[in-house]
Amino acid sequence: DGTVVTWGSDEYGQRDDTPFGAGFVAIACGSRHSVALRYDGTVVTWGSDEYGQRDDAPFGAGFVAIACGLKHNVALRYDGTVVTWGSDEYGQRDD
Repeated sequence: DGTVVTWGSDEYGQRDDTPFGAGFVAIACGSRHSVALRYDGTVVTWGSDEYGQRDDAPFGAGFVAIACGLKHNVALRYDGTVVTWGSDEYGQRDD
């Protein structure tokens, strides 16, 4: 039904901040954060925000894929453009 279920450590909100409801179609996990893609093309994040992995997430719909690195995230829009957020310590976002 597209419900997200988590378990394990909750030191950074990886478990207690899990989004509620159904309609999720993909999940990706970083070191201390997670990203989920909803059926409507919106992105939801939770867990650590030490490097902007959560609060810098893109708004709006139109996303078709997501991925997480250790401290950064990547999302692909329907039109083929790529959005990155989180750490840029090694050029993860700018290159």
